[in-house]
Amino acid sequence: MKLDTNDLKDLAVGAAFLGTGGGGDPYVGRLMVQQCLDEGLEVELIDPSEVPDEALVIPTAMMGAPTVLVEKLPSGDEAVASLKRLESHLGQRAFATMPIEIGGINSTIPLVVGARLGLPIVDADGMGRAFPELQMETFGVYGVPGSPMVVSDEDGDQALILAKDNKDMEWLSRGVAIRMGGCAYIAEYSMTGADVKRTAIPNTLTLAMRIGRTLREAKKRHLNPFEALLELLPQTLYHHGRIIFSGKIADMQRETRNGFSMGRARIDGLGEHAGVMEIEIQNENLIARVDGVVKAIVPDLICVMDSETAEPITTENLRYGQRVTVMAVAVPEIMRTPEALAIFGPSCFGLDHPFTPIETMPR
Repeated sequence: MKLDTNDLKDLAVGAAFLGTGGGGDPYVGRLMVQQCLDEGLEVELIDPSEVPDEALVIPTAMMGAPTVLVEKLPSGDEAVASLKRLESHLGQRAFATMPIEIGGINSTIPLVVGARLGLPIVDADGMGRAFPELQMETFGVYGVPGSPMVVSDEDGDQALILAKDNKDMEWLSRGVAIRMGGCAYIAEYSMTGADVKRTAIPNTLTLAMRIGRTLREAKKRHLNPFEALLELLPQTLYHHGRIIFSGKIADMQRETRNGFSMGRARIDGLGEHAGVMEIEIQNENLIARVDGVVKAIVPDLICVMDSETAEPITTENLRYGQRVTVMAVAVPEIMRTPEALAIFGPSCFGLDHPFTPIETMPR
């Protein structure tokens, strides 16, 4: 499947939704891919089933604080350089690249890499959303080592990281990214096609496009875009969704700390939703409480959307006074196993509430 401009617009919207607030502004990534298309380059998606079992796949991404990305825009060559350096270290050429996460700009960085290097992009990822730390991958949960990895910046600086485990890889590379200005571009979790089929969440790029298209077409036909999206989700691996709150952002606290965007949003209820919602943020939305009662919790998605346009809002773009609707969505079952929750469940973020699936949460 070769992507065009309309696909990119839908992908950016859908990826912002699936990113649950994180992953960086997808608008920046869309412009980078559009530049590739304008230059006559092709962006080709392939299904995981099309990857030979023995083929080498090298995922590529941005890492760092999304708030930094707003002011420190990439040139588009950084992740390309990381992949090429990792190929050199491994002594093997990549058959394809793929996202490590479907959220935000990291849905599009591999598209740029694929277009620049003439590689297909596997329609799958390792998070099914966005997470703030690199060990929080289904790849790693199910046995794929994240390193060796390469970190690159816009000045041509690079670091090759060989770590004893995936958590150590995250710690080392985070320090490098901080010294590169707060965000950098990486190649990691090199794996075989067989590993992709075993550990990745399939077809998330095309799902993001379906989400964007569903919202766009509903608005064009003057239908309720939230209802249209809720009708779509049961047809996917993200099998359940519900609106858990709507209101006005009354307070937004945000800071960049230890390479992450940390914060808290307070939303005062409007209409049928009384009370106050608070959302805790570490790059992504982690937990949503209404008057102290948990309504959704990581790894399930907590998506903040503009109440008028139904456009997803990334955490760095949340502002006082915005009218928002908050939707919670169930993640695929591969992300809810005990092994997965040990890597990216609530306790991994210091939250004292156990994971409770959104479909069993009290309304």
